[in-house]
Amino acid sequence: MNLSSGVIHDLNMLADWLSPDELAAAESISPDLLILAGHAIMPNITGAMRFIAETGIPVLFSGGIGHSTALLRQAVKNNPLTTAIEIEDKSEAEILADIAERIFAIPKNKIFIENQSTNCGQNADFSRELILQHNLAPSTIILVQDPLMQRRTYESFEFSWKKKNIAGRFINWPVFKPHLIMAGNKPIITGAQFCGVWALNRYISMILGEVKRLRDDVSGYGPLGAGFIGHVDVPEEIECAWQRLIGDSKLAEIVR
Repeated sequence: MNLSSGVIHDLNMLADWLSPDELAAAESISPDLLILAGHAIMPNITGAMRFIAETGIPVLFSGGIGHSTALLRQAVKNNPLTTAIEIEDKSEAEILADIAERIFAIPKNKIFIENQSTNCGQNADFSRELILQHNLAPSTIILVQDPLMQRRTYESFEFSWKKKNIAGRFINWPVFKPHLIMAGNKPIITGAQFCGVWALNRYISMILGEVKRLRDDVSGYGPLGAGFIGHVDVPEEIECAWQRLIGDSKLAEIVR
């Protein structure tokens, strides 16, 4: 796919907004828990696992069998680091827990598994209920998700916690921020240290689809739409970039 400089600029602007990174700017934090929601971007997953292993922080893996499960299974199978991990008939959370224990030597008693959720809202609600069942009271939680879903994941968890009047601070960490460049005539997604990122069409589709969900209108997930999250203020420059991109007939066809 040949992308103009204007399209690449707009895609990068949206990707940057969708993947807020608060951990990189922090000089000192004392997190009580890391929640890793299931997805299929291996550099994100392995980066989070290394952080968990080095810090000893407890982790909650969230994800049943849903939209990204087949992609995660294939990504685990294709990655030399994880190719021996059993993937058949396992939920996303169970696959991630196996990687944590077998590859990164993360102790079993540091791992919590939520294996029923099939979407972002359920990731939040079911993780919340699991935390309450185990009588945990984390005040500071690091949230990790597919970088392009990071902002919506944060909004979903904030919305879920507020519904039950539960206090807690969420720290966004996408592990890496993707950036699209043209190398010769080929678009390349940079930012990750290792292979295992999105196919280009899925990348573009996810970017356009995520902004669509975050916009608070009848088609979005906010109070004026589905009501899955609270109101999100979409900056004017993000709205304008999104409108330009969906106005491109070739790109509009692949919106997820």
